[in-house]
Amino acid sequence: MPHPLTAIVTCLALMLYFVFSWKAGNAREKYRISAPAVTGHPEFERAFRVQQNTLENLIMFLPGLWMFSWYVSPPWASGIGLVWIAGRILYARGYYAAAEKRGLGFRISMLASGALVIGAIIGAALKLWPQ
Repeated sequence: MPHPLTAIVTCLALMLYFVFSWKAGNAREKYRISAPAVTGHPEFERAFRVQQNTLENLIMFLPGLWMFSWYVSPPWASGIGLVWIAGRILYARGYYAAAEKRGLGFRISMLASGALVIGAIIGAALKLWPQ
């Protein structure tokens, strides 16, 4: 069964990660932070943390998104996935401004990831019982 909505949300999440990576790379260049260094100017450090934290979150988000889509509902998975994306954007905007402003976006994206994973577990477990 194809899941085009889930595929679109996956691509949007990966495109968002690309943007965050691009911004971190630009900050590295702007503030002359030579690789492999990951510290230096605070603007670079915040951009780097946005990129890295998003990568860390993708590890839970993407499998959760697809398993929820498979075992529960592609439209619901996609909707929750869009909430995750919105949370990551809010997280990034806050973090770029000041590290202490990242909290709301972080919580939104983590709650979305948690909902996907827990929903996937429940959906998969329910498939174990005969109808």
